Amino acid sequence: MRKEEPGVSAPLPWFSKNAATLGAVALSVGVLAACTSGSSSTPSTTTSSSSATTGASSSAATSASGSPSSSTPINIGASLSLTGDFSADGVAFKQGYELWAQDVNAAGGILGRKVKLTILNDASSPNQVVTNYQTLINSDHVDLTFGPFSSLLTKPASAVAARNGYAFVEGAGGAPSVFDTPANQADHNVFDVSLPVADSLMPFVNYIASLPASQRPKTAAYPMADDPFADPPVQLAEQKLTALGVQPVYTVAPFAEEQSSYKPVADQVAKKKADLVVLGSTDVPTVAAFMAQFQANHYTPKMFIAAAGPDQGAAFTSAVKPGNAQGMMVPNGWYPDYNDPASKKMVTEYEALYKVNASGVNADVAEAYSVGQVVQAAITATGGTDNQKIISYLHSAVTLKTVQGDVKFDSLGENSAAAAFIFQWQNDGTKYAQVLPAGGASVAIIPTKPQWVS
Repeated sequence: MRKEEPGVSAPLPWFSKNAATLGAVALSVGVLAACTSGSSSTPSTTTSSSSATTGASSSAATSASGSPSSSTPINIGASLSLTGDFSADGVAFKQGYELWAQDVNAAGGILGRKVKLTILNDASSPNQVVTNYQTLINSDHVDLTFGPFSSLLTKPASAVAARNGYAFVEGAGGAPSVFDTPANQADHNVFDVSLPVADSLMPFVNYIASLPASQRPKTAAYPMADDPFADPPVQLAEQKLTALGVQPVYTVAPFAEEQSSYKPVADQVAKKKADLVVLGSTDVPTVAAFMAQFQANHYTPKMFIAAAGPDQGAAFTSAVKPGNAQGMMVPNGWYPDYNDPASKKMVTEYEALYKVNASGVNADVAEAYSVGQVVQAAITATGGTDNQKIISYLHSAVTLKTVQGDVKFDSLGENSAAAAFIFQWQNDGTKYAQVLPAGGASVAIIPTKPQWVS
């Protein structure tokens, strides 16, 4: 047990509504349940639609019947950001969906039916994602729908699914705003297989709370992109860290998620010289821009954690240089060395298919693959593709197994069985390691980020 400083009481760790899961999984499962990833340097694509079947024709079966001929493929529709701001993630999600469908079809399909994926490009646009799901449901007559990438797109897309009575299983729309929509409050049709994003930074907050007051950062900056994914975890971390005595020196209105807005905000943050930077980001370009401006201003925060971006593996390290990645931290719900047979198999298949090593496998791939696994379990359990039966089944408190770990949905569709972990780039930016929670971490955290390299 650590010694307390004179006159300083030990702050209790803060846990979210998933307290039991976070604590128990971290301590009892440790690395087994560790979760986050890196991304591959995936090939870009502008494909507007994609089929993961071999020789399958388009299905005209409706979602209501759920009992077409076994020769009729299960047509699953999704909109993904194959171009635009979220394209790196969108392409990785496409690869995850396709890898799952490939594995399912190689094993004979679901209930004897092959899977056909119809994927449309939303170009990272909230307006286009709505149009795409309207097309998938009303023109393509898909049996089921998978979600897009990002909470920003999931929120409007899920409303289209709700209006049409579709279950909406997704893996990258964990912002509170996704579940608080009138559509989901009424229809309860959204199901996120991944960690609720508001909880993602709590292992880091609890780490700071565990330190003697003299070792905690004295000041912190909280720049945030204007995004429903990026903001909730940073805002919650700011609230909890401020209560611990960490003085906020930069906390202003969120900046626009566009390249032109990064430099002026990063320059302002650099001038504050905060010990800690908690960046509300959704992608590699945002984090890379802040890192570059900090370096230009000769400012290296002692600790730097971003909501997303450093989890993108080779895409991240190649953008910022491995030496600069050293010490960077990020939360997530999966990582390539997760000790689960299905996860290992998926990683091995991905490595062979895209010619990368394990550290180059993006968490987006696992999130997408997990969506497929959950839907596959629901189809099997309900005997078909009836969306209302699938919605009822997913709300039945059943615990499902995925490559990310356990999934159990609460009344609004959040995964109450998910665990939060923090990862850090180490070994000069060549190793992506789980460092928090400390009780189950694979390696010790580097407490101070090294200076930037040229």
